[in-house]
Amino acid sequence: MNLRNRRHRPTAEVHTAALNDIMFFLMLFFLLASAVANPQVVKLLLPKSSAGEQSVAKKTMTVSITSDLTYHVDKQPVNLEQLEPLIQSNISTGEELTIMLYADSAVPIQNVIAVMDIANRNRVRMVLATEPKKD
Repeated sequence: MNLRNRRHRPTAEVHTAALNDIMFFLMLFFLLASAVANPQVVKLLLPKSSAGEQSVAKKTMTVSITSDLTYHVDKQPVNLEQLEPLIQSNISTGEELTIMLYADSAVPIQNVIAVMDIANRNRVRMVLATEPKKD
């Protein structure tokens, strides 16, 4: 039995100093890239839900109100009285509907509330579109 060879075996070593530097630079790069990619996002810690799913609108309908109080549904002019039947016909397709409401800043709030009221009566999700302030 040769016991001498077992005592002088070379040990296996991995030097990780260079790997630590690379990992640090990768982490720094991804942190900076994520901050630059979407600077307008407010950072929030959101609560958790048991379902774990986000609801995504299957169908979107655009409603616009111009400063002269004309209503447009997907770029086609309609009356306020025609708006509710159009929304109901889009609901009947069975897909989840979200209305994007674009209102001119000169439009009285009562006209915006009228469209929101129609959406609430039909239990449709509505999003009011805004433009970010320019400093």
